Amino acid sequence: MTPMLEAAETTRTPRRTAPPTWLVVALTCAGQFLVVLDVSVVNVALPSMRTGLELGEQGLQWVVNAYTIAFAGFMLLGGRAGDLYGRKRMFLVGLGLFTLASAAGGLAQDDWQLLVARAVQGLGAAVLAPSTLTILTASVPEGAARARAIGTWTAVGAGGGAAGGLVGGLLVETLSWRWVLLINVPVGAVVLCAAAWYLTEGRAGDGRRLDLPGALLVTSGLGMLAYGISQTEAAGWTAPATLLPLLAGLVLLGAFLAVEARTASPLMPLGLLRVRSVSSANVSMLLSGSAMFCMWFFMTLYAQNVLGYTPLDAGLALVPSSLAVILGSKLAPRLMRPVGARGVAVLGTLVAVTGFAWQSTMTADGSYAMAILVPGVLMMLGAGLAATPLASVATSGAAPEEAGLVSGLVNTSRTMGGSLGLAVLSTLAASASAGSTTPRALTEGYALAFRVGAGVLMAGAVLMWVWLPRTAGERRAV
Repeated sequence: MTPMLEAAETTRTPRRTAPPTWLVVALTCAGQFLVVLDVSVVNVALPSMRTGLELGEQGLQWVVNAYTIAFAGFMLLGGRAGDLYGRKRMFLVGLGLFTLASAAGGLAQDDWQLLVARAVQGLGAAVLAPSTLTILTASVPEGAARARAIGTWTAVGAGGGAAGGLVGGLLVETLSWRWVLLINVPVGAVVLCAAAWYLTEGRAGDGRRLDLPGALLVTSGLGMLAYGISQTEAAGWTAPATLLPLLAGLVLLGAFLAVEARTASPLMPLGLLRVRSVSSANVSMLLSGSAMFCMWFFMTLYAQNVLGYTPLDAGLALVPSSLAVILGSKLAPRLMRPVGARGVAVLGTLVAVTGFAWQSTMTADGSYAMAILVPGVLMMLGAGLAATPLASVATSGAAPEEAGLVSGLVNTSRTMGGSLGLAVLSTLAASASAGSTTPRALTEGYALAFRVGAGVLMAGAVLMWVWLPRTAGERRAV
């Protein structure tokens, strides 16, 4: 090729320079904020949704679980798709699907329409969320800078979960419950346009096919388990309506593991779980998520159904908790240097255990300071401290071609734990209240949920201390 033709070719296809790191962090954090916000923003709107669409108690639970199960079940697929087909492309596809489903949910006229829209939202979030962490870690070199970037990503994500109560309360009280979903449309459109223009494409895959059977098996298995657990409230643990879906869920998850062991392009290579940093951090994430995720659900219901707060008052009551989780996420990278990731993760979990144990002493006439403020701050400060080191340990143990998969696995573990934890704890709470809706009965149910959550987190703290790598040199050890 002559120099003139080379110059013409260069002119026709100019190479876009990489965006500044701060802009990459801002855009990925905005995507993460949206998907996590939508896990919690509906909590405050649940009483209004029940009235508007005549939802029952199980229907309310599935407004949350339809999103989280689709989110958790398809996130591994989303992470692998980013590796194979481009992380920017999957960021845009996921955000577009999420935004369209938000519009459909906000305009729903029947309960089934809302539940379908929430499931599609979860699918979009599952494609989007792994790309946010993978794009961020690929843009920031490993070390202190990456720890700070992950801390920001964790803080924004945790802040999205925390801010859901305030945002939902404002929207429900000033407009209607529909706007907790419709608000995603303009915000999603802005982030979509900015990401399409500024982000650069990146992938590390080898062109292998996606493992769709694996994704369908793990998602349907999780869904059946959550449904079976939710049936225990009405039918009991030994009834066929409970045992059949539980058994079906276990069979489907067993089939998922069998498929992953035999397929040439597994959704989740089982050998990856032999990497100590990946397996230990993800099991810790699952246990933490099973309790932490439920905190917002029960705190919001306690504030409204027992203490008589309005949706806006309930959202405002949780603002200090929102600030605490952000503070914990930003403190974690600073503490990781002298204490180590394992020490910070254990410390944060123990702080959260203190908050959960305190919250389990709630009464039907509790004061704001003692029944919401102090325990809420402790729970969320601990959550923020623990999440950053766990995400950092998990992603630091991944090979470049598996970065998207591991990022998806981190989010999957946290969200899967949350969806199953919500199914278990809400069932226990309902059983403790024995069908009564009096403030005292509801309080007994919510208190039991927090006591069980404290026990799960204590077990998680012990597991982290024993299993998480002590130093960077141990990260590849089995």
